[in-house]
Amino acid sequence: MKNKYPFDPFLKHHFIIAFGFGIWIFIFLFFTEPLDTQIFTFTEKLTFLPLYGLAGVMGYLLVIPIQQRLYKHNQKQWFLKDELLFFAALLFVGLLIFRPIFLLIVNNYTLWEFIQYFYFPSLLTLLPIIILSRWAFGRYFEKQVEDSKIEIKGAGNYENLRLFFKDLVYIQSSDNYIEISYIENGILKKSLIRNKISSVKETYPELLQTHRSYLINPFHFKQWHVKNGKTAIVMTNDINIPVSKTYIEKVKSRLDPAD
Repeated sequence: MKNKYPFDPFLKHHFIIAFGFGIWIFIFLFFTEPLDTQIFTFTEKLTFLPLYGLAGVMGYLLVIPIQQRLYKHNQKQWFLKDELLFFAALLFVGLLIFRPIFLLIVNNYTLWEFIQYFYFPSLLTLLPIIILSRWAFGRYFEKQVEDSKIEIKGAGNYENLRLFFKDLVYIQSSDNYIEISYIENGILKKSLIRNKISSVKETYPELLQTHRSYLINPFHFKQWHVKNGKTAIVMTNDINIPVSKTYIEKVKSRLDPAD
């Protein structure tokens, strides 16, 4: 249940799923004629069946706040258990919405008969469209996220580090290694891989060299710090990065372009 599951957090995509679901409900009822809809005339179908489609849209949208709360609680992660909980809530809300509409139109079945002979059998046909749509949007979102990451390569086959550019704070050279400091889930972490700082600078020119042993991400610059004639840069987490005389003019022009 702790397995991660593809998930798209963009609400606009869930509105697309919701309205697609509503249209699918209408098409399904119109052509297969369950729920005693075979007794309807063509005009009655166009009058009553859109109510079921609208109920499907509203049911899905009403469960969205639960989904967003779970996503936020999981620190923007989504698991299989969350997806199952979403569908459990959707089935319950759907029952509360569809039952009154069914009684309004048909009104000759008990609640259990409605669930047994109409609600659950219809779900076997209707739910796959939501399951597949949510999975497809989730996979597409994951691919977009993965494609937006940068990759800092090491000499070894398993030393590569993939991360978002904005999460990279700075890189420090240490002999034949570089130490990469980055933010992950709000925590500063470090990874040591075999590479040269010059190689990383060539690959990612948007990084700024402040010292022969340091590259910084300007995104994390906070302020200047000068003490005893030595200049440094204060970064995220109050990290001090030295600025040598060789690079100080270039660094200033990049960080303080107005000056």
